[in-house]
Amino acid sequence: MLVDLLLRNARVLTQDPSHPVADSLLIHDGKILAVDPEPELGVLAAQTIDANGAIVVPGFNDIHAHSVWFGLGLMEANLGSVASLEDVYRIIAEASATLGPEEWVVASGFSPLLLGGQQPDRDRLDEAADGRPVWIKHSSGHACTLNGAALAKVAQNADLSTPIDGGVVVIGPDGRPTGLLEENAMRLVQDLMLPYPLETIERALDLATTHYLSEGITSVTDAGIAGGWIGYSPREFGAYQSARDKGLLSVRMQPMMVLDALHRVPGHASDPESRGLDAGIRTGLGDDWLRLGSMKVFSDGSLLGSTAYVSEEYVGCPHNHGYLQMDAEKLRSAALEAYRAGWALAIHAIGDRAIDHAIEIITEAQQEYGPSALPNRIEHGGVIRPEQLDRIAANGIVLVPQPHFITEFGDGMARLLGPERTALSYPAKSLLTRGAVLPGSSDRPVSNGRPLDVMQSFVERLTPSGLVYGPDERITAAEALAAYTTGSAEATGAAQIKGRLAPRYLADLVFLDQDPTAVEPSRIGKTKVLATMVGGEVRFGAENFPATGIDTATATATATAAASAFTGKDLP
Repeated sequence: MLVDLLLRNARVLTQDPSHPVADSLLIHDGKILAVDPEPELGVLAAQTIDANGAIVVPGFNDIHAHSVWFGLGLMEANLGSVASLEDVYRIIAEASATLGPEEWVVASGFSPLLLGGQQPDRDRLDEAADGRPVWIKHSSGHACTLNGAALAKVAQNADLSTPIDGGVVVIGPDGRPTGLLEENAMRLVQDLMLPYPLETIERALDLATTHYLSEGITSVTDAGIAGGWIGYSPREFGAYQSARDKGLLSVRMQPMMVLDALHRVPGHASDPESRGLDAGIRTGLGDDWLRLGSMKVFSDGSLLGSTAYVSEEYVGCPHNHGYLQMDAEKLRSAALEAYRAGWALAIHAIGDRAIDHAIEIITEAQQEYGPSALPNRIEHGGVIRPEQLDRIAANGIVLVPQPHFITEFGDGMARLLGPERTALSYPAKSLLTRGAVLPGSSDRPVSNGRPLDVMQSFVERLTPSGLVYGPDERITAAEALAAYTTGSAEATGAAQIKGRLAPRYLADLVFLDQDPTAVEPSRIGKTKVLATMVGGEVRFGAENFPATGIDTATATATATAAASAFTGKDLP
């Protein structure tokens, strides 16, 4: 029998309890054919890769990221590492110097939390950009900052003094807008700048997914496209399809449509009233490379911006409980209409009051209309009470936390929440002890999305100052690896084809220079990705593991012998 590839001389951490560690894998037609195959099988591989003792694990699966946003950020001015507002003004000035007099300066990655809550001054931004309009996208994704020139352009289309449902145009002591737009108020500038050309979105996907390979990521769920403040074009899914057709999509993708992109779809009088896409397109459409995921619903804001909807006010922010982005009953009604149309639910809920709403909506949907095509999810869980975790586990809901928020923003979040709520923030161990699914995710580019760094955050839960953030929620390195493999596969409805290196599973795997489950926690993130394979093809690091092939005559003879044995007669 002639197969595509033999991977040998590896230490394979399969994540398969029936065969947890292996030395070799047979791969054919993009899938695992056998693990530690017996020599008497008489299998001959067209190519062989000697792993030279490298650790091999299933491909990492980030089930909450934003690839277009991340890819666009790679093209824009980067404010992710600024240490002061002066750094912001300098970077804006440098970017402005390369532009025409009417062009916008667009920057990404700004986090006020890392600067003690400081916001750029609109007038200083005007100076830095030499009068050009400036649009600064915050890393949280829930706010942006404009300069005076940009505000003037926005004011030509909208009255900045008009209240916005689920959003705020922040006004300064001088009575002028400061330039800070929160939540739904961001649409004021997006109405001017969007939609992006599809070719730009394809380029962003190319940059993002190529980067993913260097980190061992083989599957990603993009948490919101084609609508709301997070979409870049109503045709955004078409850009994913074109990127795949052009070979620009380097990893497997499961994009979520945003609730705003759905609409009521007419049908027969006997059909239930539903919200979806024309032709009845719904969750699950696609194949193993590109498949439509859940429907994304934004219920509240972010901890980083103190807009997540919490039951107790933020420390130092009297009377601020955050807020929902839309009326609770309207949110419930729209979500149920989408569920009836076949859309699984993924509800963004960070504060505990928002999580109450999310649990109620999902449990009602499941009780009234049965199970969905994919597990229903609550994204984030920034503040969550024990009884809510009980209900989540009992109803088969997947909570999707981001532990690397702790590593990057933990001190600021702890100040806003206080010690009692910090202990209930972004849980991990509590999910496992209740028998719930724990997946791996980053919310990139809100924070660093490198899976090995996020695994270290799962294990250590250390803030930038060294504070242990919710010590009871620490998990082991083995549990963190399982989150990014089997946990993510289960959370995305792919547990039968992803997350393990076992027969019939996709040949998506990562070569590492050390076993991340066998080193000190502080060294997990230092693990290097040597190569990444997707569908049996080494797409990153091929030079580190060159394949050797058999000669054509041998391959032909082997194939002929196999076919002859199968048919019981000689073949010409």
